[in-house]
Amino acid sequence: MDQQTLIYLVVGATFALYIGIAIYCKAGSTKEFYVASAGVNPIANGMATAADWMSAASFISMAGMLAFMGYEGSVFLMGWTGGFCLLAMLLAPYLRKFGKFTVPEFIGDRYYSKTARVIAVVCLIMASLTYVIGQMTGTGIAFSRFLEVNYNTGLSIGMVIVFIYAVMGGMKGITYTQIAQYCVMIMAYTIPAIFISLQLTGWAIPQIGLGSGLVDGGQLVLDRLDQVLSELGFSEYTSTAGLSTTNMFFYTLSLMIGTAGLPHVIIRFFTVPRVRDARSSAGWALFFIAILYTTAPAVAGMARLNLIDTLGATSETAMVIEERPQWFKNWESTGLLSIDDKNQDGRANYTSDPATNEVNVNRDIIVLANPEIAGLPSWVIALVAAGGLAAALSTAAGLLLAISSAVSHDLLKGVFKPNITEKQELLASRVSMAGAIALAGYLGFNPPDFAAGTVAIAFGIAAASLFPVLMLGIFYKRCNKEGAIAGMITGLVVNLLYVFQHTGWFFIEGTSFLGPMQANWFLGIEPNAFGSMAALFNFAVAIIVSNLTPPPPKYIQDLVDEVRVPVGAKLAPDIH
Repeated sequence: MDQQTLIYLVVGATFALYIGIAIYCKAGSTKEFYVASAGVNPIANGMATAADWMSAASFISMAGMLAFMGYEGSVFLMGWTGGFCLLAMLLAPYLRKFGKFTVPEFIGDRYYSKTARVIAVVCLIMASLTYVIGQMTGTGIAFSRFLEVNYNTGLSIGMVIVFIYAVMGGMKGITYTQIAQYCVMIMAYTIPAIFISLQLTGWAIPQIGLGSGLVDGGQLVLDRLDQVLSELGFSEYTSTAGLSTTNMFFYTLSLMIGTAGLPHVIIRFFTVPRVRDARSSAGWALFFIAILYTTAPAVAGMARLNLIDTLGATSETAMVIEERPQWFKNWESTGLLSIDDKNQDGRANYTSDPATNEVNVNRDIIVLANPEIAGLPSWVIALVAAGGLAAALSTAAGLLLAISSAVSHDLLKGVFKPNITEKQELLASRVSMAGAIALAGYLGFNPPDFAAGTVAIAFGIAAASLFPVLMLGIFYKRCNKEGAIAGMITGLVVNLLYVFQHTGWFFIEGTSFLGPMQANWFLGIEPNAFGSMAALFNFAVAIIVSNLTPPPPKYIQDLVDEVRVPVGAKLAPDIH
């Protein structure tokens, strides 16, 4: 069986599985559509959360960033992983105990204000739409290569698949589809890594292989990678030279609190039966995510080494263009890999100097092209194709559900038509989901940057606007509606103004992550990392305004106490 037929069969089988699950799990009520009837097992929910989290940015782009940035790219691993620790300890159990469907609903009720709820909806939609661009870009990239269709056709197919299982099943269908997608993704990520680690080091565990010696001479993998990169003029893979500690701190913090503030992640913890299950779900999600995240550095380093070995480490050994391998030709057809023979010597010279470099590599292809570069079996390449598509589709579905529920439940039912029937609300949910898919598709057809670029801005928006009011809503009962509204607006505006000032538009085009410090950056903090600084403005304004205005009603303060106090604690006898 030829390679392309095998890819069609594997990808087609996974799509059939997703659609079958959606048909079986069709949502029949708003509770099923929004929170899967709050009946999902915490282990299953942890797996679904991991799939929701392991987006195109995690599956496709993260290893590419690590491969080309080296040590500096670890900011994403630290930030995204740390965010789940914050969720487990500070947000998930309390939000589940509150018992609402959405993040804006919690904010509206906690701050006894429809205005606060509407502002939260605006912040949610801005963060989710910015994030979903990356997923749509990843879908187009994966389809265009593996199904041998153009980017727009591939993206259209992906939109249809998401439409079927998200509109039909809602959170109930999405949850069980994401469990299947996690299984596909983790196999697609780890199996090639095991193969390549065995090839290069003899170790079947990639995490160990990255720190081991190469089988062809005993030189350590990282030492060899540092050597060849230096020969080509690039920074060493393990180098920390020129890295701004302040910038890295705020970037990591922004990703952490952005993770804890992302609505499509938070709503997953509304789907479990009990409060304690929310914390358990976060723990299981962290475990399932860690399998991929600890493998990513090995995938990145080994893929970069294989790529350089293919291209040739010096001008004398550079790849002869006419003799370039088939995988190279396959990716050239996507436009994500190209050669410009500037000196007309018939060789593809790969260097750090833009004036002499003749090979243009889009870093988003590293994971998807990795099995082909290493010459792995056809079934592994087909599995990676299915995994890349699963990653983009799983997170896109979660984000679209967050947008849909914000429109139908928080705006339509919560503000404009409170007396709407459940049947009408369910229909509105499906219509708004279809509208969100159409809008996300439009943004996917006109992508502003590679997948992880827009994702970083999404985290900044969530960190600056939603995370502070969630934290204050749980742990600071003096915070009132005036403080929350002022804080959200301040955080959002400060973040967007800073990003706009330094990039021209908050959908970043051509941003260099953790790159050279710009003279006009505030404290040396780049736009992608400014969400955490804007969050500090949010906290400060919310607290100051709350203390200058009347306190919340007593029933709100009692509600905050009730959310934080464990069940049964008030029944315990006093001991003196």
